[in-house]
Amino acid sequence: MKSYISNSQLIQNLSIRDLTDPDQGAHAMQLLLTAVVENLTHMWNTDTDVLRLGAVVPVQDNYDKLGFDADAVTRDRRYSRYLGPNVMLRSHTSAYIPWILQQMDDASDVDRLVVLPGRVYRRDAIDRTHVGAPHQVDLWRLVSRPDLTDQDLSAMIESVVRSVLPDAEWRAVPADHPYTRGGHQIDVRIGDAWMELAECGSISPQLLQRSGLDPTRWSGLALGMGLDRALMLRKGIDDIRLLRAEDPRIRSQMLHLERWQPVSYMPPVRRDISVVVHESIDGELLGDAIRTALDGDGELLESVELLSVTTYDDLPDAARVRLGLGSNQVNALIRITLRPIGRTLTDREANLLRDRVYRAVHIGPASELIDGRVLLDGRSADDERQNP
Repeated sequence: MKSYISNSQLIQNLSIRDLTDPDQGAHAMQLLLTAVVENLTHMWNTDTDVLRLGAVVPVQDNYDKLGFDADAVTRDRRYSRYLGPNVMLRSHTSAYIPWILQQMDDASDVDRLVVLPGRVYRRDAIDRTHVGAPHQVDLWRLVSRPDLTDQDLSAMIESVVRSVLPDAEWRAVPADHPYTRGGHQIDVRIGDAWMELAECGSISPQLLQRSGLDPTRWSGLALGMGLDRALMLRKGIDDIRLLRAEDPRIRSQMLHLERWQPVSYMPPVRRDISVVVHESIDGELLGDAIRTALDGDGELLESVELLSVTTYDDLPDAARVRLGLGSNQVNALIRITLRPIGRTLTDREANLLRDRVYRAVHIGPASELIDGRVLLDGRSADDERQNP
């Protein structure tokens, strides 16, 4: 059974600024994207279409027409945001590729770079490198001849890597995608570690055929890249929240591609929370529930960690009774780290945020607030004493 987002959640998601869109204000992400596109266009001397299309798409376009299996894990509710059984917020900008391919005239003469930038929507963990609405770009070269080769794909990879990280060492690791053949994950070396930058491959003949194009006459290249990570690597940023920060010292640095110059950070405030949750809980579901509950205040959270999970069978009877734990529930210990960017956080603010997180994820009958009060079936301890 899929979980559908509410109208308020839909509005909340669609109201997030798209940093790739110049109409929504200047940002370094646009400079990075422009460099990538201009270098590919110059190398190939192609026509280029930059398309900004709606975020709400048919599930068929997001998954089925791209060749995803019916039981693919990416379809699970913990990763995707469904509005209903047949409609969703796109989980990748590739969702519009089937529609674009279907607009092509099989008899036409085409050599075109299609650029699809924008936000995508996922249920994701809360930490310094993940958000629920990251930015992505799909770069697809569509050619009405069958002669694009692995060498053309390598040249595309080289151009994109050099546009993002001019001096970086890179490698291509084999990877499977339902809409490409000869797929690769592109990693770049950052210090002593390899970091994923993009995924790519040649367009699958099956995708072309499903879209009404003759795979013996058409070929193409496909590359998808997360723009938040690309910009963070380019500027040397280690906290994704900085990309949207309103602090003038930070915001001014998000208007160019020069290296990030750190500003003073406030000390972190941590709160550990013991809650009753469903046994299927994980970082993605936690992150989504908390982001929804906090709305704009979610930017105050640096991370949410699932420290431990204790099952019903592993708890003593007294603890089960105290928590009101059901047989299909677990006791989870969660650590939230609060660290506002550009201002201090009072103890009262931290406690109120802790309680909002608690209420967002706790499903047990008894709730413990930060000040020690216990709520039973919606009534406070004082109410219990006055109205036994």
